[in-house]
Amino acid sequence: MSDPIQILIADDHEVVRDGLRLILEGEEEFVVVGEAADGREAVRLTGELSPQVVLMDLRMPGMDGLEAIEHIHARWPEVAVVILTTYNEDELMARGLRAGARGYLLKDTKRQALFDALRAAARGEALLRPEVLTRLLNQLSPPPQSDQKPARDALRLTEREREVLAGAARGERSKEIAARLGISERTVKAYLSSIYSKLGVDSRAAAIAVAAQRGLLRSE
Repeated sequence: MSDPIQILIADDHEVVRDGLRLILEGEEEFVVVGEAADGREAVRLTGELSPQVVLMDLRMPGMDGLEAIEHIHARWPEVAVVILTTYNEDELMARGLRAGARGYLLKDTKRQALFDALRAAARGEALLRPEVLTRLLNQLSPPPQSDQKPARDALRLTEREREVLAGAARGERSKEIAARLGISERTVKAYLSSIYSKLGVDSRAAAIAVAAQRGLLRSE
């Protein structure tokens, strides 16, 4: 049996932290290694405890969650951050994903969705729930005539890169994309690296957010 996924919880409400700890430690595959009451403490504890995943609230006193995500992603890019917030706001979602978060969940999320997001984040994957992706596609994408950048970006991405990006947006793992396209998992990772470079990002979630904002993805 593999080692449990080590998680740091960052939320300014003690009752929320207690509840999350009870939920997560009820599952053998998760262990809570620490708790933070604000963004600054979350950054400090990330450096001290080296968690695999940080569950991050956005609205906290002092340093907020968005700033904490930026600090963590810059200093420890291997640490996955999953946003867990009560705020169902598109702009916050996009900013959080572009800052380096690998997922965005609301606090009324069902347990299984939370567990799935944590597993995906620990694997280095992005797992965006369908309704979150739909909002990114439908509400954040600008009209094509309002900006010429989507057309330029679309031309820069090859057809195969767009296929790989679409698979990532659907929540497929690298090996699932590879199997569907008939290529190796290593080749999928090479395509993802190229996509990141062209879009100016360094994670799947950020690539999906940027692609949605620039009109490079379509809702199905």
